[in-house]
Amino acid sequence: MDSSSAVEEANYQEKPKNSGDQTTVKRWLTGAEKDEGEEECDAEAWETLSKSFKEVQSVLDQNRLLIQQVNENHQSKIPDNMVKNVALIQEINGNISKVSSVYSNLSVNFANCVHQRRVKNKNDKLEHADS
Repeated sequence: MDSSSAVEEANYQEKPKNSGDQTTVKRWLTGAEKDEGEEECDAEAWETLSKSFKEVQSVLDQNRLLIQQVNENHQSKIPDNMVKNVALIQEINGNISKVSSVYSNLSVNFANCVHQRRVKNKNDKLEHADS
Protein backbone atom coordinates (compact mmCIF):
# COMPACT_ATOMS: atom_id res chain seq x y z
CA MET A 1 0.00 0.00 0.00
CA ASP A 2 1.46 3.40 -0.94
CA SER A 3 1.29 6.45 1.32
CA SER A 4 -1.56 8.07 -0.65
CA SER A 5 -3.71 4.95 -0.17
CA ALA A 6 -3.06 5.00 3.55
CA VAL A 7 -4.04 8.67 3.71
CA GLU A 8 -7.20 8.03 1.68
CA GLU A 9 -8.20 5.19 4.00
CA ALA A 10 -7.56 7.34 7.07
CA ASN A 11 -9.83 10.11 5.74
CA TYR A 12 -13.52 9.80 5.13
CA GLN A 13 -13.86 13.13 3.36
CA GLU A 14 -13.87 13.39 -0.40
CA LYS A 15 -10.43 14.01 -1.89
CA PRO A 16 -10.12 17.50 -3.39
CA LYS A 17 -10.43 17.71 -7.15
CA ASN A 18 -7.80 20.44 -7.51
CA SER A 19 -4.67 19.08 -5.85
CA GLY A 20 -2.87 22.37 -6.59
CA ASP A 21 -4.97 24.14 -3.95
CA GLN A 22 -2.84 23.47 -0.86
CA THR A 23 -5.44 24.86 1.55
CA THR A 24 -8.04 22.44 0.21
CA VAL A 25 -5.57 19.58 0.34
CA LYS A 26 -4.60 20.40 3.94
CA ARG A 27 -8.26 20.56 4.99
CA TRP A 28 -8.81 17.22 3.31
CA LEU A 29 -5.82 15.70 5.11
CA THR A 30 -6.70 17.08 8.52
CA GLY A 31 -10.47 17.21 8.22
CA ALA A 32 -10.71 20.55 10.02
CA GLU A 33 -10.60 24.28 9.58
CA LYS A 34 -7.51 26.01 10.96
CA ASP A 35 -6.58 29.43 12.23
CA GLU A 36 -3.91 31.48 10.47
CA GLY A 37 -1.00 30.28 12.64
CA GLU A 38 -1.90 26.64 12.07
CA GLU A 39 -2.24 27.29 8.33
CA GLU A 40 1.31 28.69 8.26
CA CYS A 41 2.65 25.72 10.24
CA ASP A 42 0.80 23.28 8.00
CA ALA A 43 1.99 25.01 4.82
CA GLU A 44 5.57 24.84 6.07
CA ALA A 45 5.20 21.19 7.09
CA TRP A 46 3.56 20.35 3.77
CA GLU A 47 6.39 22.05 1.86
CA THR A 48 9.05 20.25 3.92
CA LEU A 49 7.39 16.88 3.34
CA SER A 50 7.08 17.48 -0.37
CA LYS A 51 10.66 18.69 -0.75
CA SER A 52 12.05 15.78 1.28
CA PHE A 53 10.12 13.12 -0.61
CA LYS A 54 11.19 14.60 -3.95
CA GLU A 55 14.82 14.60 -2.81
CA VAL A 56 14.58 10.98 -1.63
CA GLN A 57 12.91 9.89 -4.86
CA SER A 58 15.63 11.55 -6.90
CA VAL A 59 18.38 9.77 -4.94
CA LEU A 60 16.57 6.43 -5.19
CA ASP A 61 16.18 6.89 -8.96
CA GLN A 62 19.90 7.60 -9.19
CA ASN A 63 20.64 4.45 -7.17
CA ARG A 64 18.48 2.38 -9.50
CA LEU A 65 20.60 3.55 -12.45
CA LEU A 66 23.83 2.90 -10.55
CA ILE A 67 22.69 -0.62 -9.62
CA GLN A 68 21.86 -1.32 -13.26
CA GLN A 69 25.35 -0.18 -14.22
CA VAL A 70 26.92 -2.37 -11.52
CA ASN A 71 24.95 -5.37 -12.81
CA GLU A 72 26.01 -4.72 -16.40
CA ASN A 73 29.65 -4.35 -15.34
CA HIS A 74 29.47 -7.55 -13.32
CA GLN A 75 27.89 -9.51 -16.17
CA SER A 76 30.54 -8.30 -18.61
CA LYS A 77 33.28 -9.89 -16.45
CA ILE A 78 35.72 -7.33 -17.85
CA PRO A 79 38.35 -6.52 -15.17
CA ASP A 80 38.17 -2.74 -15.75
CA ASN A 81 34.39 -2.82 -15.32
CA MET A 82 34.74 -4.79 -12.10
CA VAL A 83 37.12 -2.12 -10.78
CA LYS A 84 34.58 0.59 -11.73
CA ASN A 85 32.00 -1.22 -9.61
CA VAL A 86 33.93 -0.37 -6.45
CA ALA A 87 33.34 3.36 -6.99
CA LEU A 88 29.74 2.78 -8.11
CA ILE A 89 28.97 0.73 -5.00
CA GLN A 90 30.56 3.41 -2.81
CA GLU A 91 28.33 6.00 -4.48
CA ILE A 92 25.27 3.80 -3.87
CA ASN A 93 26.28 3.49 -0.22
CA GLY A 94 26.68 7.27 0.06
CA ASN A 95 23.25 7.75 -1.49
CA ILE A 96 21.71 5.35 1.03
CA SER A 97 23.27 7.43 3.81
CA LYS A 98 21.81 10.56 2.21
CA VAL A 99 18.31 9.03 2.13
CA SER A 100 18.66 7.94 5.75
CA SER A 101 19.71 11.47 6.71
CA VAL A 102 16.76 13.06 4.89
CA TYR A 103 14.32 10.71 6.64
CA SER A 104 15.99 11.35 9.99
CA ASN A 105 15.73 15.13 9.53
CA LEU A 106 12.14 14.75 8.39
CA SER A 107 11.34 12.77 11.53
CA VAL A 108 12.91 15.42 13.77
CA ASN A 109 11.10 18.24 11.95
CA PHE A 110 7.78 16.39 12.20
CA ALA A 111 8.28 15.72 15.91
CA ASN A 112 9.11 19.40 16.48
CA CYS A 113 6.00 20.49 14.59
CA VAL A 114 3.81 18.14 16.66
CA HIS A 115 5.45 19.37 19.87
CA GLN A 116 4.90 23.03 18.89
CA ARG A 117 1.27 22.31 18.04
CA ARG A 118 0.71 20.59 21.41
CA VAL A 119 2.32 23.48 23.31
CA LYS A 120 0.20 25.99 21.41
CA ASN A 121 -2.99 23.99 22.03
CA LYS A 122 -2.14 23.69 25.74
CA ASN A 123 -1.48 27.44 25.96
CA ASP A 124 -4.73 28.19 24.10
CA LYS A 125 -6.68 26.01 26.55
CA LEU A 126 -5.05 27.78 29.51
CA GLU A 127 -5.93 31.20 28.04
CA HIS A 128 -9.56 30.16 27.51
CA ALA A 129 -9.76 28.80 31.07
CA ASP A 130 -8.40 32.09 32.47
CA SER A 131 -10.88 34.25 30.56
